[in-house]
Amino acid sequence: WTTKTFIRPIPKTKPEVGTAVLESIGPHTLEEGCVYVHCRCANRGDDLLVRIWKTTYLVDHHSGAKPQLLHADNITLAPQWLLVPKGATHHFLLVFGGLPKTCTRFDLIEEIPQPGGFEIRNIGRNETDVYHIDIL
Repeated sequence: WTTKTFIRPIPKTKPEVGTAVLESIGPHTLEEGCVYVHCRCANRGDDLLVRIWKTTYLVDHHSGAKPQLLHADNITLAPQWLLVPKGATHHFLLVFGGLPKTCTRFDLIEEIPQPGGFEIRNIGRNETDVYHIDIL
């Protein structure tokens, strides 16, 4: 599917993540730090099917480091689909491994064997590593 993306600035606060999500990630990863990407998909058209692939990464512009997707909350993993009805808005959370300390800009890339994967380019790094993205 075709997407337009917008990065919204967020307040400098800690992410709100449930205990079950944190437990599924594992303490060794949390010590290294994680990147939280809150996604909002406002469906203004007909019924929409969405999903995320495990082959979704953040890509550091400077080093090329590719932290992998550790957890996806409130969205199905491929090959399963999730229906977002016409006129509905669906929110989901993607949790990635930490970016290098030297990273200032990165991309979110869903590497899939077909057209239509997420490609959110040139995201400016912030101090909290918490991001809110609109997918339209």
